[in-house]
Amino acid sequence: MKLITHNMLTSKSIRNVNVGYPLIIKAIDIKLVDISFNMEFMSKLIPKIDWSVLYEAVDSLGHSKDLPKEAPDNYENNEDFLKKAHHALLEIDVIQGDLVCPETGRKFPISNGIPNMLLNEDEI
Repeated sequence: MKLITHNMLTSKSIRNVNVGYPLIIKAIDIKLVDISFNMEFMSKLIPKIDWSVLYEAVDSLGHSKDLPKEAPDNYENNEDFLKKAHHALLEIDVIQGDLVCPETGRKFPISNGIPNMLLNEDEI
């Protein structure tokens, strides 16, 4: 599961969950993958990202060393920043682990890089 996916997931569909965001990542296995950098794509993606959530996720996985805590002004022309964002969003891949609802503690397993967000009947 790439962190771009994590940034958009919520457990709000669980009964009695008000926000369900951000999900807590408990990773067992992480893989770093090389993905071609596209500056235009990244500059259009940044405004759609909850940057503080991304930073916390990257930090919890031990990969926040070069990532700034905030997106800089004028990021569209900052190739260095966009490459760091690209790495965080697209090249860090959680292979095994869990996503945990911050309100209920409900765990959603990540297996082979795919988060299983299916709910049990009693949770709907």
